[in-house]
Amino acid sequence: MAVKKATIQQQVAQAIAQVNPADRPLVTIQAIAGPSVWLMSMLGLIGQAFLTYYFITVTEQAVVIHKAGRMSNRPQEIAFAIPAHEAVGIISGVDRNTIWSSFRLQLPGQPKPTRMNVHRLWRAEMDELLGRMTGQPIA
Repeated sequence: MAVKKATIQQQVAQAIAQVNPADRPLVTIQAIAGPSVWLMSMLGLIGQAFLTYYFITVTEQAVVIHKAGRMSNRPQEIAFAIPAHEAVGIISGVDRNTIWSSFRLQLPGQPKPTRMNVHRLWRAEMDELLGRMTGQPIA
């Protein structure tokens, strides 16, 4: 099970290279899609059923979203690949908090934006990712 950020980022980079060897990751974060992580943790295993784990990567060519294995914490199949020119404007509702920050991401084929929860261990990468996707620095 990968727990170090560097190991996770390396695994995601390898997964991207397998699909598109010409592309290079610029920044990767781990995010949990769904309602508040705090609320879902209070509900135990039932609450966990409402959460989906992802790795979100901005590459030179696209925004790539891998599903993450719950047990192995490794990148699995690509859930979404959004070309860079289509990724402008898909971020909204950025909420930075002490432990869990969140933002809304409009995923292709979804009627409304999905809440992405990001742990503080990934905050610096989240700020860089959001800055690259919005074209504005996030402070």
